[in-house]
Amino acid sequence: MTRALITGGAGFIGLHLARALVARNMRVDLLDVGTPDPADADLAGLLASGRAALVVGDIRDGTVRAGLAGGYDLVFHLAARLGVAAVASAPYQVLAENIETTMAALDLARGCADLQRFVFASTSEVYGGAQEHLDLPIPTPEDALLALPDLSRPRTSYMLSKIYGEALTQHSGLPFTIIRPHNVYGPRMGLRHVIPELLKRAHTLPAGQAMAVYSTEHTRTFCFVEDAVQLILQAATVPAGLNATVNIGAQAPELAMGALGRLVLDVVGRTAEIDPQPATAGSPARRCPDMARCTAITGLHAQVSLEDGVRRTYDWYRTHVFDRPSHAPATPFRSAGESA
Repeated sequence: MTRALITGGAGFIGLHLARALVARNMRVDLLDVGTPDPADADLAGLLASGRAALVVGDIRDGTVRAGLAGGYDLVFHLAARLGVAAVASAPYQVLAENIETTMAALDLARGCADLQRFVFASTSEVYGGAQEHLDLPIPTPEDALLALPDLSRPRTSYMLSKIYGEALTQHSGLPFTIIRPHNVYGPRMGLRHVIPELLKRAHTLPAGQAMAVYSTEHTRTFCFVEDAVQLILQAATVPAGLNATVNIGAQAPELAMGALGRLVLDVVGRTAEIDPQPATAGSPARRCPDMARCTAITGLHAQVSLEDGVRRTYDWYRTHVFDRPSHAPATPFRSAGESA
């Protein structure tokens, strides 16, 4: 039975990935710094399968690494410190911790005698500097030139930590696949991302009030998490994905944020108008991955329509978050891997 380790395994993409690995009859260890919450039914259900185990600890801790050493065929390094609040308030810690955890994950992977692939979760943010300073093609292929924005900007810290992580992975001597997720969304991703944020706003909107939407003219494509996980798994296990860097996402539809707000209102069943707000500082006007390489490597492409994915996401949030009794414990959200 193939064994896999997922750092950040109790987070958004990590947990969905673990489910998919278990469905393939693999044994999965989830390494996460967060203590499990009894209210986390999704995690509890996965652990009850008997094929997944949670290890609470920091991969930078040598004792933790020693306890995990040697036994994995696949190592997925998704753990990262991210989020607008962390980047704005602690850019040094974001940069340092992400580099340290990547080096520790690579060190652990080197000790795996039967390692088939080390999978490093990068980010679509690596294209940000090129979009600012160069003529970045959109849709953006993986071989587009990268550039750095002003290093003094706090937001640069996260992107730079991922570029550095890609370089460490490239030169590690390990068999690897680097993934660059683009706006992956779905159940259990937290509330600090555009789709769940808009869903909450629409769900709680008072009658007769317009819904605020920021950056209404900016465009994005979105990929439902189940599609993203299948792309990641395929890229990580087929020969063509060996030592490759691969966009993970959907190339279409490319949708303006104002139109996304309208779709969310329709899904929630509200008839409100959109109240356009200013563009978010640092937000690129367009972001869209070229998915040709991913399709060639995996033979797959995203299947879930945006409307269906938003509806499934809303159904989950309505049940687990929005309509949860005020006395019930909150479902925990951790950030691991890239999300919208």
